[in-house]
Amino acid sequence: MTQIHLAVALDGAGWHPAAWRSPAARPHELLTAGYWAGLLAEAQRGLLDFVTIDDALTIQSADQFAPDSRTDQVRGRLDALLVAARIAPGSAHIGVVPTVTTTHTEPFHTSKNVATLDYVSTGRAGVQIRVGGLGGEAALFGRRELPAVNLQNLETPEVQQLIAERFDEAADYIEVVRRLWDSWEDDAEIRDRATDRFIDRDKLHHIDFEGRWFSVRGPSITPRPPQGQPLVTVLAHSTVPYRLAARQADVVFVTPHDPAGAAGILAEVRQETGGDKLRVLADLLVFLDTSATAGTARKEHLDGLDGAPLFSDARVFAGTAVALADEIEQLRQIGYDGVRLRPGVLPQDLTAITDLLVPELQRRGLFRSRYESTTLRGHLGLGRPVSRYQSAV
Repeated sequence: MTQIHLAVALDGAGWHPAAWRSPAARPHELLTAGYWAGLLAEAQRGLLDFVTIDDALTIQSADQFAPDSRTDQVRGRLDALLVAARIAPGSAHIGVVPTVTTTHTEPFHTSKNVATLDYVSTGRAGVQIRVGGLGGEAALFGRRELPAVNLQNLETPEVQQLIAERFDEAADYIEVVRRLWDSWEDDAEIRDRATDRFIDRDKLHHIDFEGRWFSVRGPSITPRPPQGQPLVTVLAHSTVPYRLAARQADVVFVTPHDPAGAAGILAEVRQETGGDKLRVLADLLVFLDTSATAGTARKEHLDGLDGAPLFSDARVFAGTAVALADEIEQLRQIGYDGVRLRPGVLPQDLTAITDLLVPELQRRGLFRSRYESTTLRGHLGLGRPVSRYQSAV
């Protein structure tokens, strides 16, 4: 059987809202570089393809549509892209994929920031694109007005149109980013002291993008990244974001909850892409332990501390490495390229992934025993694209 791709999503003390209250968590270290560097090193020890680092433009909230007033959950975070740039040089193999919100930021900035990350990580950078607009984001920037969205008006034609437009904007955003990555040909830098020529100006290109949301001439100020095109990823839950992933992403994260749902989601995604070039990974939120009862007990204890059962867009798994490997193997048989695991508690469940799950997957021949590529695109079996502006020879 073809081997799977395995990634981990990092967020604060873990993906359970009460994770920071676990004795295994390190809440006093959440805003330190050492904490994040340690998580990355642990993931690399498990030979994972990459980690994603979660981020948003609003403070965390139990209400996805508005800020809340809770004081018993983690609030406050570091900028994911800056964290990635800090910790990536300390690793040697694993990919690093921070989250960037498109709705209130500029693609020019994101292009050069992620290109810089690709340089400092020597070709192991990516970006997870998030479409914003909820929770009062617009008021934080004061540059645009967006109507309030809530459960009551979410399905109205007006709000659905707004959501579709935000994803169309994100598609243009990624297109600008990708064109800017290509705007320097690979050999534009000459660095020839004898002729006093550092660059070949004929190999820098204006992208001249004109659209509804962006008008960007280019070129970038950063030479073409080592991977040519760093990895672009999207989390998607329905048809509109599936289309965004099909149009612009290299990897899409989806959230099936059972085998029938997994097959249906994969079929819809493949229909949107018209092929299998897009890597499709299923998200699972995990409490991994040496027994099913121990994993379930840890989750239920945190549920009690939080005052409610854990709710997640992704399926919640609590159990052993063998049982989780069974689920991953089933997803692979359905046609998924791999999984992205969200550890319920950090670093405990991340360590369990590397110590318990990875050896089980290796025993089944489903996962690598060593890194065989030096780039993130290489880990995923993706070639290095030629710049769209490359001069014909």
